[in-house]
Amino acid sequence: MATDITKKTHETKLAPRRERAGWTYAPSPEAKDHVRLKGRYDLFIDGKFVAPHSGKHFATHNPADESHIADVAEGDEHDVDTAVRAARKAFEGTWGKMRGSERGKYVYRIARRIQERARELAIVESVDGGKPIKESRDVDLPLAAAHFFHYAGWADKLDYAFAGRRARPLGVAGQIIPWNFPLLMAAWKIAPAIACGNTVVLKPAETTPLTALLLAEIIQECDLPPGVVNIVTGAGKTGGALVDHAGVDKIAFTGSTDVGKRIQRAIAGTNKRLTLELGGKAANIVFADAPIDQAVDGIVNGIYFNQGHVCCAGSRLLVEESIHDVVVRKLSRRIEQLRVGDPLDKNTDVGAINSKMQLEKIHELVAAAVSEGCAIHQSSAKIPTKGYFFAPTFFTGVSQSHRIAQEEVFGPVLSVITFRTPDEAVEKANNTMYGLSAGIWTDKAAKVFWMAKRMRAGVVWANTFNKFDPTSPFGGYKESGFGREGGRAGLAPYLEMV
Repeated sequence: MATDITKKTHETKLAPRRERAGWTYAPSPEAKDHVRLKGRYDLFIDGKFVAPHSGKHFATHNPADESHIADVAEGDEHDVDTAVRAARKAFEGTWGKMRGSERGKYVYRIARRIQERARELAIVESVDGGKPIKESRDVDLPLAAAHFFHYAGWADKLDYAFAGRRARPLGVAGQIIPWNFPLLMAAWKIAPAIACGNTVVLKPAETTPLTALLLAEIIQECDLPPGVVNIVTGAGKTGGALVDHAGVDKIAFTGSTDVGKRIQRAIAGTNKRLTLELGGKAANIVFADAPIDQAVDGIVNGIYFNQGHVCCAGSRLLVEESIHDVVVRKLSRRIEQLRVGDPLDKNTDVGAINSKMQLEKIHELVAAAVSEGCAIHQSSAKIPTKGYFFAPTFFTGVSQSHRIAQEEVFGPVLSVITFRTPDEAVEKANNTMYGLSAGIWTDKAAKVFWMAKRMRAGVVWANTFNKFDPTSPFGGYKESGFGREGGRAGLAPYLEMV
């Protein structure tokens, strides 16, 4: 799948250190013989799996080898309407009248069952989405369970969450999630919504629907009342039908900025509440007084270990000019050590790109950067001949006007930009239409606070990157959206204050 640029840059004079030493890693695949996926999955509506109205299904594929995994139901307007009606019935009936302490027990039960099925869920997440098993296993699954645990604790405390005000649920929440963190995004959306007493219709991404459907099985196993959570799979038209449905009281969307804008226009003039978590072009800012080796590891963690698939990936590296050469040298050496390949191999650092379309977008932006005169630095790791893979890459000689510095890549590609003063760092970091996250690397706490106050980013990490916690709010500024998810702040979008 490599372009000429990728092939050319792989022909480097510097072989990977592991090959020069005459050794390599033996495969260490995660066993998956205990995972039993069905050949076909239907919609989850009113507590049952039901066939789609149209009778249509679409295929979901493993991006690591392009093999067929399962066929998934394609929901249409009729299915969305059925799901919304089921959610409304549950809200006005059992769930809406249930005491918060009882709701919390159900949410807690879901969290425990996620933990019990964590190994299975992690494998399916990696097979369906392409991310390395060690990320699915060590990051996605613990965080998904933690969000349900956290909001289970809030279910009977809503009147104490916002001083002097009484909170009540909105009603039916329509939720649309992306392909980069399928199960975690479902947890971010579903857990606070149902803990607050709302009911849900969830539309997962069409390329990664399987863990959401396994979550539906967990919901059945936990005896959640029918209609509280409904999952309707499909593509853009399915999501559009959910956004347009008059019976939905609130829309929560995570995805691209363009789609977020279309959703905002679609619900303008209605009484629907809206939260949007959109794109990002995060700046990782490294000062000369930073712990350089620690910063390089943080940079790698922020962009390569997750294939750049997180919207808050640190895809812009702002380096103080005096240490530019040192950081570039260390970063070059570090990406040569990254292992690219089978997502189910526990030695893999960089897995597969989620889809062929996304891989083509990465190649387009990389080619544009080369044509604009940026210097490409790319790992010489052997790329599998089958599947959607891209070698860890970074560019130097990047200016603010280059596409690679402005557009969201969603791949393991980094832009390196220099600065001389903290003021210049702030100016360059904020010089983007996005404002989701940022990282600051320095040994001066005062500098961290000075910078953070001036950054137009919803989350600012200090001497770390991509660290999430269910008790901490997450969200963006500017064209990265509005509203917050996580912590007490994540309750507000699902409540009406009286």
